[in-house]
Order: sequence, then C-alpha cells, then structure tokens
Amino acid sequence: MSQDNKDLYRDDGRTGSALDDMDTSNKNLQNIGVEILPVHTGGTVHAKRIPGFFRKAKWIIGSMWIALFLGPYLRWDGHQALLFDLPNRQFHIFGLTILPQDIWVLAMILLFFSLALAATTAIAGRMWCGYACFHTVWVDVFTWIEEKIEGQPNKRIKLDAAPMSFDKLKKKVPKHLIWLVLGLATSFSFVAYFTDAFDLWARLFAFEWGGTETTVILVLGLATYFFAGILREQVCIGFCPYARIQGAMYDTETVVPTYDLDRGEPRGRIKRVKPGEEAPDLGDCIDCNLCVAVCPTGVDIRKGQQFGCITCGICIDACDSVMDKIKKPRGLIRYASLAEFGGKALPPIWRRPRVLVYTGIMGFAGAMILWGLLTMSPIDVKALHERAPLFVQMSDGTIQNKWVIKVVNKSNQTMQAQVSVYGIEGMTYEVDRKALDIPAGNVGATDLFVQVPKKLLEEVNTPLTIKVIDLNNPSIVQEYEATFIGPRPR
Repeated sequence: MSQDNKDLYRDDGRTGSALDDMDTSNKNLQNIGVEILPVHTGGTVHAKRIPGFFRKAKWIIGSMWIALFLGPYLRWDGHQALLFDLPNRQFHIFGLTILPQDIWVLAMILLFFSLALAATTAIAGRMWCGYACFHTVWVDVFTWIEEKIEGQPNKRIKLDAAPMSFDKLKKKVPKHLIWLVLGLATSFSFVAYFTDAFDLWARLFAFEWGGTETTVILVLGLATYFFAGILREQVCIGFCPYARIQGAMYDTETVVPTYDLDRGEPRGRIKRVKPGEEAPDLGDCIDCNLCVAVCPTGVDIRKGQQFGCITCGICIDACDSVMDKIKKPRGLIRYASLAEFGGKALPPIWRRPRVLVYTGIMGFAGAMILWGLLTMSPIDVKALHERAPLFVQMSDGTIQNKWVIKVVNKSNQTMQAQVSVYGIEGMTYEVDRKALDIPAGNVGATDLFVQVPKKLLEEVNTPLTIKVIDLNNPSIVQEYEATFIGPRPR
C-alpha cells in the first residue's frame, strides 16, 4: 500500500463499530480509486464495463460473428461466394460446390466443431459461452448500445425503477428501435446466406418477398431482439442446455475462473486505524463487489463455481485492477483448477485421457475434411452398366456392352462434357450425345456403347477407362474405371 494510505486497514464488517465506520471505509477506498458497488439482488443484470485483457479478448473473438454480416455480400467469379441453395441442394463456398453426394464433408465439419466444443470445455470450461457464443456477442452489442443511450449501470437501474415519463421514453424508445433494427438486420443477413443477397434487397424494395422469407426474417429478427435485448443473461441461466451438461465435461484439471479463498478470506474493507487500535489480520479481498458488478450473468465468483458462470474472465480483469490500486499481487481471482488448489500440479494435456479422446476424434475429422477438400473435383462421373443383358453379341461377332454415363457438374459454370473410352485394343465405342451441355450444379446423362471383337477378349471381365473432359475448361478431367463383360472364353 502507498505511503499516503499506510495507516489504513480493512474491516470485515462483522462488529458494530465496523458498521458505524462503513461510510469512512467507503471514502478511504474511493481515495485510492476503488469504487464500492452494490451486490446484484435480482432483476435485469446491468453489468459494468471495465477495460482489461479478457474484455479485449471477448471483443476480438466475438467480432467473427459481427463479420458474418458481410458474408452474403462477398462475390466469387460473379456469383455469391457463400450460398446455401437448399431448393437446388447445393452449397457454394468460394467456387466450390458441395452437392448431396459430398454432404459427408459437412458432417465431418460438424463433428470437428462439436468435439472442439467438448475439448475446450474439458480444458478451460465454457470458453464458447464466454467468448464466441452468438448470444453472448449479441448481448454484448445490445448492452453497449444501452449504455451509450441510458448511461452507466446505476443510471440504468434508476431509469428502470422510475415511473413512465417523457424523459424516460426519450431514452427507452430509441434504444428499442435500434435493437429492433439490429435484430432484423441479423435475420436478413441469415436469410441472405440461402438466397442471393442483392436479389433479396431488390425484391425488398419491390415488395416481392415470398411468405417464407418474410416469416423467417420477422420471426428471427423479433427473436434476436427478445433474447439478446430483453431476456439477456436469463437465456444463459434458464434456457441454455449447455449450462446444465457442462458439469459432465468438467474434471478436476479443468481450468476456470476461481476465487482464491485462502488468500481472500476473511474479506474486509479498508478504514483508518484509530489510535491504540490494532489492525485485524484479513485477507486480500476488500469486498468491493466489482467482480460481481462486471459479471454479465450476475454471478458472485467468490461463492464458487455456478452454472451461471460463462468463464469469460471479466471478473479477473476487475479484481486485478483493484489489486493494482491497493498494491497487492494479481491473481486473487484467476484461471485455475481444483487440482491446483488441492496442491497438485496440472498435468500436461497429452496425459489427460478425456482430452486425448476428444482431440483424437477431432484429428480424424480434420484429416477427412482436408482429404475431401483436396480430392473434391468440380466434376463427378458415374457409369451404370446395363444389367439385362450384361452383353450382346452382334451379327458381326463383336461383343457389345452398354453404360448409362451420368456427369455431375459441381462447378458454378456451364460445362460441356465430352465422353471417351480407352483401355482395350481394337475396341470401338459410340456415345449417344457427343457433348453434354450441363448447367452449374446439374446432372447430364448419355448412353455409351462399347464393342470389342470376340477373339480379342481373353477374360470374362476386361478393365477399361471412361474419360470425361470439359471442353470449356480442358483442365477439368475425370476418369472412371469400368469393366467390359464378355462371354467365357472356350
């Protein structure tokens, strides 16, 4: 503690004299820059914002959701870069078109991120909730707007409790209008991922939206307004199922924001030492309640872990700022595990079976995603062999096989597909359609007839290769290994 405050000590608030001197204690704290805040006792949580490492991390990580507003407006080769065309069962991602037969790639992506959620929870608690959950991010944005219009938490609490008046309406109405606009903008951007964004805007001003589009935008917009603006922390506490199941993902090595009880207790506020009075031996917590005041869900971390805690670390920023002012070491509230407080060293990640299982499955899913993307071709070829009959002997003694060739155009450009065959000496072939004009994301089909002189067939099954090339883009080539079937040689 500084020289100016060397005659201060902290009162635990348990004796009558301490209660009498509470005002003096508060003034002493204010003199060194510490604000005494009331404990949240119910109603809407109006969290105080303070700067710090974890607050900055929340904004940086949460900005990825804000950036998704721009996603539908990105263009690629004259088309929308990110478009999930459900009616045509196509997913366009920067020139890559994923069709139903490639849906396993999306399944691997979902598996990867679901296991990433489980792994991060096992390592560091509800990191998703605290930093990346879209509800958390939107609540942060909504409450930031509220703070700019209505002021700091104490002013907002007084405004909520005040009777309805013109001054109150002047603040409440603009706030709710901005919330509604932001909610509708969110739902509009969501729908724009499923239809062309510029076309959606054009049809808005022409009043040509369909019933489905209008309903989805209005419902999602109002839901965003209601959940992020009205319910806020109640969604995390009372509605989100993840808060209930997180306990199954925690273990004694899980690192979460934790109050150091041994160091902090017994807590007490700072007051001046009276002549002849001995300062009591108290912990480092000065009971300023700042850790509670900044919590977005109103949790008092000093009471231990609660399912309302979203492990965002804002309470750590608050406590560290107070420790700096009273010249105490940081870390009274810090990310720590039960094992650490039990005197055990935190084992490395590779020695934690649960984390290893999660990361192992993530690694498998990640490898499959990478393999799928690297091997995914803009063209897919299937050759369906005629089954009845398997082959036909022609009048000139040649053996004929028939295939139905199906070519899938997985690009976002029209394809002119040409079919050719090679692999058997002396064979001839005929394609019903010399070139297939296949629109983007569609399938073209043609019949293929291959004839081989009977005397050249040495086996019942003879391999051959069917080759399909895009005449508009010769670099796009796909080959299909097929089998020519003939009679058993005598």
